[in-house]
Amino acid sequence: MKSLCEEAGVSAEKVFPHNLRHLFARTYYSLEKDLSRLADILGHTSVATTRIYTAESGAIHRAQLERMGMIIT
Repeated sequence: MKSLCEEAGVSAEKVFPHNLRHLFARTYYSLEKDLSRLADILGHTSVATTRIYTAESGAIHRAQLERMGMIIT
């Protein structure tokens, strides 16, 4: 993994197998929007645990609300 990421220009201290799990979870959820199935795939007994993988930042929420015209400044 480290050599592949090195070739891709990713810092070695950021390369861990669990990071790939997070990347998979975020990618799957962004495409499928199926939290329950993602929990099954990841082997979680609670969707609350899976939700941690898909949590978005406040900046993303703000951008979504702005696109929807729901923020008045």
